[in-house]
Amino acid sequence: MLSVSAWAADVVKVTVQNPLGHDRTQEMVEVDAAKVHKQLHTDMQLVVTDADGREIPSQLTWNGRLIFQPAVGAKAKSVYYIKAGHPQAYQSRVYGRQYPERVDDLAWENDLVAYRTYGPALQKSGERAWGYDIWNKRTDRLILEERYSLELDPEVANVSRKLRKMGREPLAQELYYAVSYHVDHGNGMDCYKVGPTLGGGTTAVLSQSGDEIQYPHCYVAYEILDRGPLRFTVRLTYAKETVGGHPYTETRLISLDAGSHMNRCIVSYEGLPANWPIATGIIIHNENPSAYVLNAKAGYMGYEDLGDVNQYREAWRERLNKDFGKTYVGTVCTTQPATMEFRSGEGLPGAIGHILSLTKYQPKTDYTYYFGTAWSRNPSTNFQDLAAWEAYLSRFTEQVRKPLKVSF
Repeated sequence: MLSVSAWAADVVKVTVQNPLGHDRTQEMVEVDAAKVHKQLHTDMQLVVTDADGREIPSQLTWNGRLIFQPAVGAKAKSVYYIKAGHPQAYQSRVYGRQYPERVDDLAWENDLVAYRTYGPALQKSGERAWGYDIWNKRTDRLILEERYSLELDPEVANVSRKLRKMGREPLAQELYYAVSYHVDHGNGMDCYKVGPTLGGGTTAVLSQSGDEIQYPHCYVAYEILDRGPLRFTVRLTYAKETVGGHPYTETRLISLDAGSHMNRCIVSYEGLPANWPIATGIIIHNENPSAYVLNAKAGYMGYEDLGDVNQYREAWRERLNKDFGKTYVGTVCTTQPATMEFRSGEGLPGAIGHILSLTKYQPKTDYTYYFGTAWSRNPSTNFQDLAAWEAYLSRFTEQVRKPLKVSF
């Protein structure tokens, strides 16, 4: 609960306190904008400044929160001020949209990571791809538009078709790899395989016994709620399914903040009975079957993925597979899950099973967790082994459970 007291008629003083023993600089704090407007006796836009009066980036979110990223030392406090005014036009550090030109992909990114999930056009096509896909980055630029534009360039596609008709298949394939987002052209790549799995941290309903995963398929509707500059938020709705004779509908609210490896995901199910088993899963691929960590007590699990070694045609694999690096995938629960486990699975192309975080869903509540990634080839983050990724997940879990304390 926020303690509210007026500091001055034309400015609100905000104190951010860090209860942990390490510095915190890339986390978002939220302030109830309606309370600030009430104190300032205005409905104008709001500007956030640091203690020296320098404006810092902020954003008013779809649900009425003014968000910004403070810098707070270990066991310390920092002061910020909010006043009425016209914020600067900050360069956005997040982006996302639906790509109907690519079978309704819904893709989003920040300055560190990028993701996509699959939509109704792909579902209609019969292709099975249900979990979150990971698009590795090694630049802080926003790259989604560039990657899709190159991959779907109609002139390149036309030339490739002509080359194939002429019997020049190797040249046609080389042309495709010259523009494909499955090849690293300097900003990263998609080398992660999803298919009919939970991919990089997707939720799923289980059978009543908990033995079988009911895969969620592709979203059927979406609504983008926040477009930056600091937070991207999208609401995804899924088709009605039935489990154990109970029809249910799943809704996900996914938010990605600037400077974070992790997405916050708020999941709700309409129609599930009390104490119904649900899971969050990460696919375990054949190439690295034991490189995972499960910590149910702390609430996180992580995996080191080596990339889809078969995504290139054989003649190109030796040259291109070297760019895969290591993709780190993880989930963090806001409350301690019931159990975590590896579960083998059949019919998972290129994979042996999932690691799962298991819990029980209660009707009319939200299940909140985080999923995210990192890449060993991103020089700005420098994750080189599973131990470093686990250390990040451990610290992130601690920060989620002991958030920055905001008072004004």
